[in-house]
Amino acid sequence: MVLVNSAEFATHQEKYFRMAESQDICVQDGEKMFHITYQPTVPEQPILEPDEDLRRAITAEELLVGIHEDIRRKFASRV
Repeated sequence: MVLVNSAEFATHQEKYFRMAESQDICVQDGEKMFHITYQPTVPEQPILEPDEDLRRAITAEELLVGIHEDIRRKFASRV
């Protein structure tokens, strides 16, 4: 792991991004610390076929209706 201050990082960004391909880089800016790690691009995942989980799913609108009903019941029991 390499620790560098923000001014050094700003001046030599390309250098540190290249270094991040093989090791972690920590950039310190006052009290804050930022970690730069390399994550290779993940190949796109194939689209999955619908399954039982999808058939049981509800829409966002159905979810909101249920949430509103739960909130109304909760507050109605307090009155």
